[in-house]
Amino acid sequence: MRLLSRYLLRSLAAPFLFALSALTGLLLVSQVAKQFPNLVGKGLPAGVITEVLVLSLPFIIALTLPMAILVAVLYGISQLASENEITAMRANGISVGQLLFPVFIAGMFLAFFNFVFIDQVLPRSNTRLRNLTLDIGRKKPTFRLEEQVINEMRPSQYSLRASRIESFSGRLKDVTIYDLSLPTARRIIYADSGLMALDESNTDVQLLLFDGVAHEYRADEEGVVRVTHFDRNVVRARNVTNELVLNETEFERGDREMTTCEMVDQAALSRAWASRAQADRELTTRADLRLLLRLVPDGAELPPEPQETPQCGAWQRVDRLLSKYIFPSIAEAQEPVVDDRARALDLTVETATTSIIRQELTNVADIITARERHRSELRNANSFQVEIHKKFTISLASLNFVLIGIALALRFPRGGMGLVMGGTLVIIAFFYISLTAGEGLADRNFTTPAVAMWFPNVILAFAGLAGLAAVRRESGSTRGGDLADLKDLMFGWIRRGRRA
Repeated sequence: MRLLSRYLLRSLAAPFLFALSALTGLLLVSQVAKQFPNLVGKGLPAGVITEVLVLSLPFIIALTLPMAILVAVLYGISQLASENEITAMRANGISVGQLLFPVFIAGMFLAFFNFVFIDQVLPRSNTRLRNLTLDIGRKKPTFRLEEQVINEMRPSQYSLRASRIESFSGRLKDVTIYDLSLPTARRIIYADSGLMALDESNTDVQLLLFDGVAHEYRADEEGVVRVTHFDRNVVRARNVTNELVLNETEFERGDREMTTCEMVDQAALSRAWASRAQADRELTTRADLRLLLRLVPDGAELPPEPQETPQCGAWQRVDRLLSKYIFPSIAEAQEPVVDDRARALDLTVETATTSIIRQELTNVADIITARERHRSELRNANSFQVEIHKKFTISLASLNFVLIGIALALRFPRGGMGLVMGGTLVIIAFFYISLTAGEGLADRNFTTPAVAMWFPNVILAFAGLAGLAAVRRESGSTRGGDLADLKDLMFGWIRRGRRA
């Protein structure tokens, strides 16, 4: 059996490597086509462009690795079956389970590798890619602005929307600028047209606007809008540089840029904040009722603000160990030192504020805000749970692809490339479409994250086990077993129903 196991694995290794390379290359070409408008014409060094492409590979490999396993199993096993090698093995007493064992063990190894890859390498590569994309976006702003979209002109506090943008001339049409730079006011500027260009130092963007109006809203002037009409107006967005500066500081990471342990911690923190928001609503309702009944406040207080605590257990140590060898982490800033007198003053002010007796009912806006905060935190927790389950379900899908691939290859040994391509397309489409649909349902609380993410795997596992049970009862002959049999298996019940 050792000789047979090595022979089976060698027969599958070449199709696996070919499928992995081909699928990764196709998706990489698609990714390059998407990134091309953001990279061309900016004078970027070749090393930066290469880094963008290399950092795009982990996400692609995470998708193509399970696909390559399915292609390799379908092609390799069907080739052995069509050449009567499977028949010879089974004639000498080799069962389907013995054929499955070495392939399944290899699938388990690849599934574990894929999970470590998705959990450790992919979040860090996504983080670096997003940082690099933001740095590139700050170079030559006229190339990165999109029409009919609100474009943030970082690091300034301006956002710009235009119905038409001419990248080479800098001409703008139907311009709207959102100015958030004022500490106590907000300004919106509308203009019929404008010109955009860099200043002499290539650090600031100057916007020359024509025939427009500016609306200014101040927080201390409720119901008042200051309107200013202008023929020409100049707006300067400072520090929007034309140089490519690679920043070392990271942005606020999302669920796609976190490891499993970090998402577990964030999900627990979001649920704690949701519980605190619910407690806030209950305390507000109780205080309003006691005020209406002219009762003395009961003195109930909100629970303390939740703090992030490690939830991962033993895997946290494995996570830290692996992170030492995969992309060195960026040093974290120390917590600022707080003066004891300032802390005491803050506590005194907080105590004095909470001791004030309520004289009026809670504003409706505050009640709605608390309810939306509760829903938002629950959605955040569900989003993190979805990503956690997705890492496991994509990794373990490799095992289900082994099961269903062997069952199809043994049942239809003369299917050839039609079986390989058609079977791969149908199975992969079902898996990823179900995964995407389940993610949307779970994010909206229509179902639990576990059910949404594991549903396609359960279906594929059931189909694979049922198929293996069926081929175990067959002789392994290559008579029949082509695409005509597959068509009869899938649609024959319609013809039999008509005859009946």
